[in-house]
Amino acid sequence: MEKILITGASGFIGSFIVEEALSQGMDVWAAVRRSSSREWLQDDRIHFLELNLSSEEQLRRQLDGHQFDYVVHAAGVTKCLHKADFHTINTEGTEHLAHALIATQTSLRKFVYLSSLSVFGAIREQQPYEEIRETDRPQPNTAYGQSKLEAEHFLSTLTNFPCVVLRPTGVYGPREKDYFLMAQSIKRHVDFAVGFKRQDITFVYVKDVVQAVFHALQRGKPGRHYFLSDGAVYQSETFSNLILDEMGHPWCLRIKAPIWVLRVVTFFGEHIGRLTGSITALNNDKYNILKQRNWRCDIQPARRELGYEPQYPLSRGVRETIAWYREHKWL
Repeated sequence: MEKILITGASGFIGSFIVEEALSQGMDVWAAVRRSSSREWLQDDRIHFLELNLSSEEQLRRQLDGHQFDYVVHAAGVTKCLHKADFHTINTEGTEHLAHALIATQTSLRKFVYLSSLSVFGAIREQQPYEEIRETDRPQPNTAYGQSKLEAEHFLSTLTNFPCVVLRPTGVYGPREKDYFLMAQSIKRHVDFAVGFKRQDITFVYVKDVVQAVFHALQRGKPGRHYFLSDGAVYQSETFSNLILDEMGHPWCLRIKAPIWVLRVVTFFGEHIGRLTGSITALNNDKYNILKQRNWRCDIQPARRELGYEPQYPLSRGVRETIAWYREHKWL
């Protein structure tokens, strides 16, 4: 039985990776922190392993005695109170894990790292927009994207380490909390958007990301980086229109504000968060993400080399997501 270790297993994407690994009959080990919620990890077949990604020395001790065929590194943060925390958790945590694996694992067949399209930032922003390609030069415009890019750069320096990098665009689906805020806002009869310049957005449903992970474990070429989306391009109002459809078209006040309004909101959101010690979705990184106009990306290498084929266009994904939110009383 193939043995797999999944970091970030208690999180949104990680918990779905755990479920798929179990469905494939793998020996599944979920890497968690002592404080991690196990709400989505209730299957008795799951083995738990507490890992401290902040310490390479401790990681070596925690991994000692285990041999994994596969490791999927989905742990990380998308929001932080302090900019430096992105580097500490996303970059240094990845470095510590990779070094510890090299020191302890003799049979590792593949390491899949969940990165992000955000490593490229706002490029190809002249209309008509063109797809971001792997040959483009990354120019991250967020602390999150920078930390992911630095982790990628580190992994690329390792020799004889079978690493494949996946770069999904915006991931949505059940259990996800950031896109959920839009559904929650629409339920409260407000649909808020910013910017008057055309915005091309891409999405990928969480189960399609999981599909790509397992294709990468089997077929991914070490050293390669693959973009992931559902293969389509949408306009900024498409997502909210689909949510409205699934929610039975409640009356909704649609507000489109200039970018400077978002700048003001996120500026105060960032500083209020620091004062209260509460992480907020309305921060400086979010400003740069929402301001970005071009999220097109080239998924043909993933299709060609991994056999990746998205199964969830946005309409299907939103339908399943809203149904899940309702079933679990989020909406």
